[in-house]
Amino acid sequence: MFKVIAVTNRKLCEVDFMEQVKRLGEAGISGIILREKDLPPQEYKELALKVLECLKEFSVPCILHSHIDVAKELGQYAIHMSFPSFLKQKEFCKEFRTGVSVHSAEEAKEAEKSGASYLVAGHIFRTDCKKGLAPRGLTFLQEVADAVSIPVYAIGGIHSGNIEKVKQTGCAGCCIMSGAMKGSREVLASYKDFS
Repeated sequence: MFKVIAVTNRKLCEVDFMEQVKRLGEAGISGIILREKDLPPQEYKELALKVLECLKEFSVPCILHSHIDVAKELGQYAIHMSFPSFLKQKEFCKEFRTGVSVHSAEEAKEAEKSGASYLVAGHIFRTDCKKGLAPRGLTFLQEVADAVSIPVYAIGGIHSGNIEKVKQTGCAGCCIMSGAMKGSREVLASYKDFS
């Protein structure tokens, strides 16, 4: 089943962040990666507790980002990391279901070999989140998916108008940040049509 996963960036929200998280839960999104990379551990933990509590009602999984100690403290054994962070901390990641962001087929192979559970590959299409950087495109996504046997999720500029092209690569799903953080209830609900 093709999964649509939201990646958070509270600074993009046009409504209260927790209200947007609730909307994602109501929409039946496949999961949420709580990114919020600017927060120090204690603030991240406080936000994570609120998000986990909110999503419980909807049975939507929440994957914490980078903060291994916070994840352990909260009994959450799914974590997402950048490729460099993962390589530095791969020994600590063995007890987690670990996702890793990659930007080449070589990184994908290395992450899989080092114990990653899934990969997020990007950025696929042009996006404001990566202003001035050329997108890597669908051929790149296909190369990453073909290079590994673990699930690969696409990220970067994905929306309802191009999501079908992503599905055609055979990847496990996609991650959406801007659309997830700015989307209305109707837009968020429409993502369910693609899973």
